[in-house]
Amino acid sequence: MTIRIATFNMENLFRRPTAFRLADPVERKDILDDFAALAALLDLPVYRDQDKTEIARLIKKHRAYDTDPKNPPPPIFVNQSRPGKDSGLFKTSGSGRRTSVEVTAKGRGAWAGWVELGQDDLDLDVVRNTGRVVSEVDADILLTVEVEDRLALERFNTQVLAGALGRRPYPYALLIDGNDSRGIDIGILSRHPITSVRSHLFDTNPDRPDQRLFSRDCPEFEIQLNGTPLVILGNHLKSKSHDDPELRLAQARRVAEIYRAALERTPHVIVAGDLNDDPDSDTARTLEGTGLRDVMSHRSYRGLPGTHGECESERDKLDYLLLAPELWQEVQHVGLETRGIFADGIKAFDTVTSKADAASDHAALYADVDL
Repeated sequence: MTIRIATFNMENLFRRPTAFRLADPVERKDILDDFAALAALLDLPVYRDQDKTEIARLIKKHRAYDTDPKNPPPPIFVNQSRPGKDSGLFKTSGSGRRTSVEVTAKGRGAWAGWVELGQDDLDLDVVRNTGRVVSEVDADILLTVEVEDRLALERFNTQVLAGALGRRPYPYALLIDGNDSRGIDIGILSRHPITSVRSHLFDTNPDRPDQRLFSRDCPEFEIQLNGTPLVILGNHLKSKSHDDPELRLAQARRVAEIYRAALERTPHVIVAGDLNDDPDSDTARTLEGTGLRDVMSHRSYRGLPGTHGECESERDKLDYLLLAPELWQEVQHVGLETRGIFADGIKAFDTVTSKADAASDHAALYADVDL
C-alpha cells in the first residue's frame, strides 16, 4: 500500500495576525519587537516608574487600548479580564491622537489579562487557495503547520475541502494548542486512525530551565497502518524573527532524542514540519546525524531546491520530511506543490494573483512511501 505523507505551513486558515500580513519587513519587525517587549514588561512582578512609562508608550503607539479591536484591529491589543472601575492595567483619557494612557497596576499580580497580536479574517480567496493546495497534494496524512486551533482545522476540513471544493474530507483532524500565543499551532489531517498523541509542551530548555523549550510543541502523532504504527513528530522550530539559533539547536537536539525513543516503539518514524533553517545548518545536521534522511535528497525528487518564497536555492528551504532508514528504503516519489505561492519564477494557480491571495509563502512537500 502506497501512502502519501505531506507537510504544509498553511499560515493560518481563517484568521491571521495583521502584523504577519504586512508587506514591509521593517514595519512587521517593529510591531513584533514591540509585542515581545510589551509582553515581557507586563510579566514583571513589580512595575517601576520607567516600566510604566514604557508600557504606556507601547500601548498608545499601537492603539492597544482599543476596547473594540476591529475596523481595523490594532496591531497589538491588551486583553483585560473584566477590569473594574479601580482595577486593570491602565486607564485612558481623551480620544484619537490625543488619547493618553496611564498605567495604574503596580505589577503582574494586580490585574488579569494578556497582550495579543491583533487579527483579522483572511479573505475567502486565500482560504480557497489554501484548500486548493491541500486538494492537489491529496495526501493520506498531512501535517499542518500554523493553524489556529482544532476547530479551525475541522471547519477547514468540512467547510472548505468538502464544502467549497467538493473533495473528500479527512475523517481524522487533530491539534493540541501549543506554547505560541499567536494561534500558530501544529495539527494533522489523516485518512487513517490516529491512535495516540504525545505532547512535549512542558519540556524545558536545558540551558534555561525556567523556560519552555518548544516555541510551539513537538507532538508525536501515532497512526495505525497495517498493524505497524507510524509516528510523525510535528515541528515548527524557533523562527529567525528575533533569531535565537541556540534555542533552535536545543529544540533540534530534543527532537533527536524524541525520535530515538520513538524508534524503540516502531521503525516507521518521520520528523516533519518547518525547521526554520536550511539544510547546511546545525539544526538540520543534528537531526540528520541520527540517521534521518531528507526526502528532497531522494533520487526521485526533481523539483526546486527550496520550499519557501521563491524556492530558488537551498537557503529557501525551511520545510522537511525526514524519514527513518526503514521508511527511506520504501520511498517511491517525492514532490513539491508550489502553485499556492505568489513569487517571481513560480508558476502559480490561476486563482493566485498576488501575495494578498496566495495560499502561503511555503510550498507543500510530500512523499509517497510503500507501506
